[in-house]
Amino acid sequence: MRPRQTNCPARWTSSPSRTMGNALLAELLTGFAVGGMLAMAGVLMQVLLRTPLAEPYVLGVSGGAASAGLVCMLLGLGGWWISGSALVTSLFSLAVVFLVGGGDARVPRERLLLTGVVMAAGWSTVISFLLAMESSASVHDMLYWLMGDLTRSISPWWGLVALALALVAGWVMAPALDLLVRGDEQAAVLGVEVHRVRLVCYVLAAVLTALAVTLAGPIGFVGLVVPHLVRLRVGARHRILLPFSVLVGGIYLTGLNAIAGLPLIPGSIPVGILSAIVGIPVFLYMLQRTRIGG
Repeated sequence: MRPRQTNCPARWTSSPSRTMGNALLAELLTGFAVGGMLAMAGVLMQVLLRTPLAEPYVLGVSGGAASAGLVCMLLGLGGWWISGSALVTSLFSLAVVFLVGGGDARVPRERLLLTGVVMAAGWSTVISFLLAMESSASVHDMLYWLMGDLTRSISPWWGLVALALALVAGWVMAPALDLLVRGDEQAAVLGVEVHRVRLVCYVLAAVLTALAVTLAGPIGFVGLVVPHLVRLRVGARHRILLPFSVLVGGIYLTGLNAIAGLPLIPGSIPVGILSAIVGIPVFLYMLQRTRIGG
């Protein structure tokens, strides 16, 4: 892996005291944290919406986080300003989806999904507006971040801590998730507090997605492809599926980032682009082989 050569504003660059080894270690740990977060969020969304086609960005959460991040960049803010605003905006987006689309078990999942699609389109419009209003010198850096980049994270450690806490919470809720897959009514009969478990899982998935976007920008297909591949290998029991998805997601994104940093072309490829290049054909192959949704 080679260092990325970008025309980043000073507020996004590493401090002069950071050595090359520390920078590469931070990039490695950031890739693992982001990949694990997206994979776990994907597992939760696929359970809650009861479709393997669900992924972390389906409810417009990532669009809200990305919009908040861009606003902070335009204002010259960085660090925890980006993290905090991205998290708040993501939770706001999730709240709107629940209020408009209806988040309880009595409302059809299709309505929730459609509301999420509309929210995602709305945030996409906000992002386009912000890019259109900015000078050409800064637009390149913003676009690079929007395509997914692991080199601008301040510190990966808080992301790893958040991932570990989320995994513990997922482990505790795993038996309830196993029952939710069978349907809300059957889960309720077997003693699951369906509404509370659903709310916790939605919020947990939103927080993980927001933190992942904060660390690396929007990176697609990790939360869609990885959980399905892992499910095919280890089964659908969530006390096994969740930790394996986190592990595979982290290794997968870290590996893609290493490939993206190879000196094959001038400059560097954003890892989000490489994730899409790999993820699209892999998912289409899985779709054909397993007849998802058919």
